[in-house]
Amino acid sequence: MTLIQAHRLRCSMSGKGNCYDNACVESIFHSLKVESIHGERYATLQEMREAMFEYIEVDYNRARLHRTNGYLSPKSYETSKIA
Repeated sequence: MTLIQAHRLRCSMSGKGNCYDNACVESIFHSLKVESIHGERYATLQEMREAMFEYIEVDYNRARLHRTNGYLSPKSYETSKIA
């Protein structure tokens, strides 16, 4: 029994060669590079980690609008589904 089966999870990967398997991850990494880190120089690993946290938790999740969420931020979208 695999770890996925043991925890009754559903694997999100499709067949070999399917270019849509990691489209969501590729999208956030593209946004991260273009909107946050392109051309930046970080003196320390900690400084880079803080910049990544700031971008993901503040800009990307709270403020940035996403087409797939009906042009809402992820936080706004989640709030609308809870309420």
